[in-house]
Amino acid sequence: MDELEEIKKKKMEELMKRMGESPKTKIEVNDANFQKEVIERSSDAAVVVDYWAPWCGPCRMIGPVLERLVEEYNGKFILAKLNVDENPVTARTYAVMSIPSVKMFKDGKIADEFVGALPEPMIRAWLQKNIATE
Repeated sequence: MDELEEIKKKKMEELMKRMGESPKTKIEVNDANFQKEVIERSSDAAVVVDYWAPWCGPCRMIGPVLERLVEEYNGKFILAKLNVDENPVTARTYAVMSIPSVKMFKDGKIADEFVGALPEPMIRAWLQKNIATE
């Protein structure tokens, strides 16, 4: 299955180059582009949305962990960061009541989520449970 994943990744890179973009594994999202960048992209790859705010201490703890893991997973998921203070419509739409809140989207729907600053081993286990590592 590694060969299949590699083919899929190369095809995605080719498509992105033709569209004039390079494949990105970490993106900033907002109320205006959430549909396109998260919902639509989640049909091609899992999109993990980190709902955060600059004043949130626990958010500043897990943010770097998620950023490190997205690099380590090398394209197996996309990390989308959404500042809840600047984007209240999307936060309300997805019932974000506490932050940090992390939701994984697959095929346009929430596949799994957690709330709070989990330790890195628990975040790794959550990712392994939800992302195919064939």
